Amino acid sequence: MRISTRGRYALRLMLDLALSDPDEYVTIRSISERQEISYKYLEQIISGLNRGGLVKSIRGSQGGYRLARLPEEYTVGMILRQIEGSLVPVACMEDEPNRCPRSDKCVTLDVWKQLDDAINNVLDSITLADLVDRARAKGENIIEGRCQE
Repeated sequence: MRISTRGRYALRLMLDLALSDPDEYVTIRSISERQEISYKYLEQIISGLNRGGLVKSIRGSQGGYRLARLPEEYTVGMILRQIEGSLVPVACMEDEPNRCPRSDKCVTLDVWKQLDDAINNVLDSITLADLVDRARAKGENIIEGRCQE
């Protein structure tokens, strides 16, 4: 399994929103500048997060985005799955139940299931609030639209 750039940037975008004032809407332009990610690319990513109900948006000159829930209600896995889709390590695990004609006798499938469980356990045990705490411990905080160290 490999997390795409879209997935990595989505997590950074969500962390940026989590570090911001929860009562204010943040523009994609300001996130783009802070995170040094293309504005157009972030527009595509935020669209998927908005469709999935992970962020709220408001249009207009005072518009922008903010988290739809509290940071502790998001897991890294939830965010990545919204952008990446399935995170299974091998294609034959995409379907439930497994439709591979060899699945009943495939000994390597057990390995892939263990790997999938381990990945999901990690991704679903780390919340956005945990990442906020880690960012602040490293001295990163968003104040007045800038990353402060």
